[in-house]
Amino acid sequence: MIQQLSHPAPRAAETYRDATRVRFRHRRTGPTPAPASGSDRAQWADAAKGVCIILVVLWHVVVKDYLQIDWHVGVPVPGLWGTLGEQFLPLRMPLFFTISGVFAANAAQRPWRVVARSRIAGFVYLYAVWLLIHTVVLAAAPELPTDRATSALGLLEQLTITPSNLWYLYALALYFTIAKATRRVPRALVLVPAAALSAVAAAGLLDTPGNRAGLYQNLVFFLAGLYLRPQIQRWAATASRRRLLLTSGAYFVSLAAMAVAGAQQWLGVWTAVSVLAVIFGITAAARLARWSALSKPLARLGRITLPIYVVHMPVLALLHRLLLVPVSGLDRPAQGLLVLGYPIVLTGLVISLSLAAHRGLLAVRAGWLFALPGPRRVEATR
Repeated sequence: MIQQLSHPAPRAAETYRDATRVRFRHRRTGPTPAPASGSDRAQWADAAKGVCIILVVLWHVVVKDYLQIDWHVGVPVPGLWGTLGEQFLPLRMPLFFTISGVFAANAAQRPWRVVARSRIAGFVYLYAVWLLIHTVVLAAAPELPTDRATSALGLLEQLTITPSNLWYLYALALYFTIAKATRRVPRALVLVPAAALSAVAAAGLLDTPGNRAGLYQNLVFFLAGLYLRPQIQRWAATASRRRLLLTSGAYFVSLAAMAVAGAQQWLGVWTAVSVLAVIFGITAAARLARWSALSKPLARLGRITLPIYVVHMPVLALLHRLLLVPVSGLDRPAQGLLVLGYPIVLTGLVISLSLAAHRGLLAVRAGWLFALPGPRRVEATR
């Protein structure tokens, strides 16, 4: 799920700058020329974020709605959608956090008072506000299988130690704090423990209720984006078709090997596969940026991931309550027309309604839902 991240050029503190457009410069370091303009050079990152947010919403649609429907079509299409969604688990959030780290590099170098307000407090504020909204809305859709607070103690737990479905915002606040606090520590002394934490959590060797697993597993990717930003930019700027074939092959072969061996919880395997997934994702996004007809719409979507991320779950919950019984009650021919394309259509609908809700909230001056209020507040869609 979702972040919009800071411009690399130094600026005054701006709350939740991650919700604004992101631009940065690639340096020409090899024989392959970089794209012509600064905007084009950042397009691969925005396009990658656009793909990631689509995959996040699609996964939630499949798991929380589509697979809950009583399909009686006689073919295993629902199971195939679930299997397909699982193949992107090592890619979605690790890639998102890696890009977050890339654009956090300069922000992490700013004074503590700036980082504390514009990043840490901004993300904590958004997490708390939308956690309360989710708690109220999800109470009206108890059929939706998702984490929710059902008591004051449960809400306090989600606010503090066990993040909710909005854990991405919680994680960014925590990761910025860690990045700022360890900025003078040798990078290996930070990356190695973060990688170990990711491997141990993925292997199930830590207690990870709620969304703690994602919290533990993705710190290393955020820090890698932060520390390896020049190398990542160079890799994207010089991405070739041959490299795309090699990285995609490595990713899919590793997925297949992990599945065949049942190695998902072998120590270090999931983290290693996620590293391959991120390398593939960056390469694919860089190549995709050359096809403007496709990459430009995805990049536009990638610049407005915040409202989609925070709004889509309540929207999905209400749609699930509306559609579950009627779709389950359709006869076999009618369900046969729906079963294949239902997740795609519903994903598009959820994203569209989330953006419409965002525009409506901004129109009634509820921009405080998308940025920490204050004299320097920046609207998410400026």
